Amino acid sequence: MTVVHLLRHGEVHNPDGLLYGRLPHFGLSELGVRMAAAAAESLAGRSVAYLVCSPLQRALETAAPIAARLGLPVAIDERLIEPTNVFQGQRFGIGDGVLRKPSSWRYLYDPFRPSWGEPYRHIAERMTDAVADARRRAQGAEAVCVSHQLPIWTFRRAAEGRPLWHHPGRRQCGLASLTSLTYRGERLVSIRYWEPAGASSRLPGKGA
Repeated sequence: MTVVHLLRHGEVHNPDGLLYGRLPHFGLSELGVRMAAAAAESLAGRSVAYLVCSPLQRALETAAPIAARLGLPVAIDERLIEPTNVFQGQRFGIGDGVLRKPSSWRYLYDPFRPSWGEPYRHIAERMTDAVADARRRAQGAEAVCVSHQLPIWTFRRAAEGRPLWHHPGRRQCGLASLTSLTYRGERLVSIRYWEPAGASSRLPGKGA
């Protein structure tokens, strides 16, 4: 039996309410730091043998207390990164956001792909490969993969055989949440979702 935990990063310091995407210098807020500490505490005492992380700052800062608590190095895997999005660096909304600009509408024609960023199929494929690699490296123990909301949720939908297109507001992937995958050999036998940071992980955010 092998368990792979998909951990979403904690809350990001984002006072301007931007879609930060893959932009640099978006680290955790004070609350996000506490969320990361809560996630590390929840994993203490488990047989985690491998810790891997998206290269983005918010993910690295979420991985740091886990590495310190468990005495593990942090590997970097580009396959865990946030998807591309043409709207990154902007506010996304009808009032002062990109939705009021006709020049933005050409990116919104196909929500099933989606037309504004990396296709869901590509996200699912790279996440599937990253999770499989983490499972192999932690064979018979546990791995932690620190990633972002959309990659985690897209992988879960693919693993459960559901359509990849979905309503963003219905993702079960709160801040600092864990989606834990249990494998018997190479076969996925169960998925558990839990929020060690508690209700604060449901705070709205501008990104993933």
